[in-house]
Amino acid sequence: MKKLFVIIFVGIALISCHAQKNTSKTDKKNTQELELNTFKDTVSYVIGGDIANSFKNNKIEVDIDKLILGLRAASNGVDTIFTTEEIQGIMTRFQQEMQMKQQLENMKTYATNKELGRRYMESNLKKEGVKQTESGLQYKVLREGSGEKPVATSTVKVHYEGKLIDGKIFDSSYERGEPIEFGLNQVIKGWTEGLQLMNVGSMYEFVIPCDLGYGERAMQTIPAGSTLIFKVELLDFK
Repeated sequence: MKKLFVIIFVGIALISCHAQKNTSKTDKKNTQELELNTFKDTVSYVIGGDIANSFKNNKIEVDIDKLILGLRAASNGVDTIFTTEEIQGIMTRFQQEMQMKQQLENMKTYATNKELGRRYMESNLKKEGVKQTESGLQYKVLREGSGEKPVATSTVKVHYEGKLIDGKIFDSSYERGEPIEFGLNQVIKGWTEGLQLMNVGSMYEFVIPCDLGYGERAMQTIPAGSTLIFKVELLDFK
């Protein structure tokens, strides 16, 4: 029975985004009505809420009554009605279904964001100073430098700010207070192409279509199909 509890709890941990810290006055009133007299009572209530929020946030449908039965059985040391092999099969199927569900959602998000990005770039290309390469990369010179240009195998040192077309900043070396170094052959295609246009000392704005960015992949702060906007300052390269 202990194995069942561990497997289920690990499954919850894998899909949980984070604890929800939002407590309304109504929640506090309900807590008082529950008479949470000890810290153990309070922790139990909070953990239950956190698990429920994790299910809700990840769109996981469960039968709460059956979930409670499983928790109660595990807590009381009652043998599970499933064998270890059956449990592993159930959890494997669960994970596969969750992955498939996430992939379908990513595909929908990808298609929507790609179309929004296409419209944005179509409008952006009409702005003064914006140019577009054959690959579809758009750029605008904010400040022209006078140094040499890197090549695809160069390691560059840059300051940058990255944001989505809605203006949301997802990464910034300026905020971290220090530039970053990386190989141009180790980044997204839009960066590899764009940085080779720049002289040392230049500052460009790049608008990178998703096909030159992360494509169908969803990153932690970048939804699938996103068009990316970068302000990049080339400080040096080697």
